[in-house]
Amino acid sequence: MTGPRPTATTVHPEWSVAGTVEWSRRLVDPALRAAVGRLPEGVRHIAGYHLGWWDRDGNPEHRGGKALRPAFTLLAAEAVGGAARAAVPAAAAVELVHNFSLLHDDVMDGDETRRHRPAAWAVFGVGPAILAGDAMLAVACEVLAEDAHPRSAEVLGLLTGAVQRLVSGQTEDLAFEQRGEVSLEECRRMAEDKTGALLGIACAAGALLGDATALRADHLRRFGESLGLAFQHVDDLLGILGDAERTGKPVLSDLRTRKKSLPVVASLTSDAAAGRELAALYRRGETLSEDELRRAAELVDTAGGLDFSRAEAERLLGESLHQLRLAEPCARASELNALACFITGRDR
Repeated sequence: MTGPRPTATTVHPEWSVAGTVEWSRRLVDPALRAAVGRLPEGVRHIAGYHLGWWDRDGNPEHRGGKALRPAFTLLAAEAVGGAARAAVPAAAAVELVHNFSLLHDDVMDGDETRRHRPAAWAVFGVGPAILAGDAMLAVACEVLAEDAHPRSAEVLGLLTGAVQRLVSGQTEDLAFEQRGEVSLEECRRMAEDKTGALLGIACAAGALLGDATALRADHLRRFGESLGLAFQHVDDLLGILGDAERTGKPVLSDLRTRKKSLPVVASLTSDAAAGRELAALYRRGETLSEDELRRAAELVDTAGGLDFSRAEAERLLGESLHQLRLAEPCARASELNALACFITGRDR
């Protein structure tokens, strides 16, 4: 079978990223709201606030995230000739798991802002926010366990495996903060687990529920994993370049917390003078001033960290599109291609 051969420019002229995200939302949102509606009352409101459905007082709002992972799940199902609706439970479960991780990440990182408003823990407290995340993870598993599709049990196993990798990656990320030296390979593996695993399973789940062969589903998993790591490079760049409009977080947020992100570790291990100066700043015990934060950003650039992550994001995007071609999609190749380019910043 010969499928479409997507490239960075093969996007259907009548299709847009916004259009496919809206299509995905229409299909997944009812299932997502039904799942959150099953949560215990004490955490249901926190989950809905975090998802952007209502404000702290319970008044309706529309501040949700992009919800791109469910879109990948639905597109993957159609790419292998299946029906998007068959993959809705998996798409909802993936989005619940993603938001479980965000709730916990904000607590662990001390990030007070999420999507341009106070993070859930800053509004409701640390304990309640953690419990809301736990509840979202549990109901994500319930959604798949109750699905009648014959391959849902297989998908559930893959999803829980991805959660284990996500937790492992987050554990390493926290451990890096206490270590003086971290290798670039260690940082890459951490990012693969923390970000790549879930996007990989989002794509594989859609393919399996679209009745793909194991080989095609594996290619789509690899497509998502490579894309997830590319996205992490882009996200790490934003954490240094300080685009609060896009991230919804304070400028220079990663440098402020001395996070050992991919471009930072590339700089610290570069053996360049700028990398050594950056290491000295990172070793300082006191809070970095605004001038020192700006200097740190300059040092990451001078040491080559920014160029490294830009090049890696481009390389990984190419690898992900190669895996998409190997999956031989019979539909939705252009949409998956365009969505991949979008989340890696290729829309700009």
